[in-house]
Amino acid sequence: MTKLQTLPAPEQEQGPGGKTPGSRTRGNRTRGNAGRPRESRGTLAFSRSARVKALAKHALLIITGGIMIYPLLWMVVSSLRPNDLIFRDPGLWLNSLEMGNYTDGWSALSHPFGHYMLNSAIVVIGSILGNLISCSMAAYAFARLQFSGKKLFFGIMLLTIMLPFHVVIVPQYILFSQIGWVNTFWPLIVPKLLATDAFFVFLMVQFIRGIPKELDEAARIDGAGHPRIFLRVILPLMVPALATTTIFTFIWTWNDFFGALIYLTDPEMFTVPVALRAFVDSQSATSWGSLFAMSIVSLLPVFLVFLFGQRFLIKGIATTGIK
Repeated sequence: MTKLQTLPAPEQEQGPGGKTPGSRTRGNRTRGNAGRPRESRGTLAFSRSARVKALAKHALLIITGGIMIYPLLWMVVSSLRPNDLIFRDPGLWLNSLEMGNYTDGWSALSHPFGHYMLNSAIVVIGSILGNLISCSMAAYAFARLQFSGKKLFFGIMLLTIMLPFHVVIVPQYILFSQIGWVNTFWPLIVPKLLATDAFFVFLMVQFIRGIPKELDEAARIDGAGHPRIFLRVILPLMVPALATTTIFTFIWTWNDFFGALIYLTDPEMFTVPVALRAFVDSQSATSWGSLFAMSIVSLLPVFLVFLFGQRFLIKGIATTGIK
């Protein structure tokens, strides 16, 4: 057997202060191991503080959201309560379920409630089509065409956004009365065909300005004029702005009470907000349960439109450059 030669142990270099490198390494490890607990405790404390802040923020949001949604929940619960218990209990707990409010409210007026919803749908569809056609054409003119007085007209259009509707209601009523349109849907639809909603014109102008003009120039090289550029190039790219206009027009027109109350006097022509007002009778007892039940029914179209159009609404506002 070969004898194993025992090699002499390497001499350890003496470091400053008589310490060997090994002892320095061990010292560093010691300091490193000793530092970790301090770092972990700091990270743990920071994590706990962040969790407490997040918990407080969510609790505040839940409480605020509960306060804001309480009137709607109370109305839903009240639509399922007997009429004599609605204002006695402000809570949201149901001791008994009264579904008769919905059946009674549907046929409580001179026409079934669906008749008034159909009237509102006619006004809403006419208003949406009017705003989409007239506001998009006006916006294209302001954004792409060059004509004298363009800046002046655009400034006047912006000023009309700040003009209250109540200021023009008297001359408008006199005009429509002389034409013979009172107690018809025309006063509620025709102004939409004339681009009177300046907010939507401004929204679409901002959107069209974000579309590259090179697309217009390429179409013009191919021989397209302004009508073709508007219909084939600009309009297909304006889907988010058009969807935003549709959703806002639907919600504002469906909930419009003042305009319908001014121009519609025949109960057969009432829209949903005016029909709901007819439930409140100052001469006799008001059927609050039926009123709340039909209010819930009238909110369903608005809720569905907002639910399915929410992503278009956010995308349209985010891409129109409104800041």
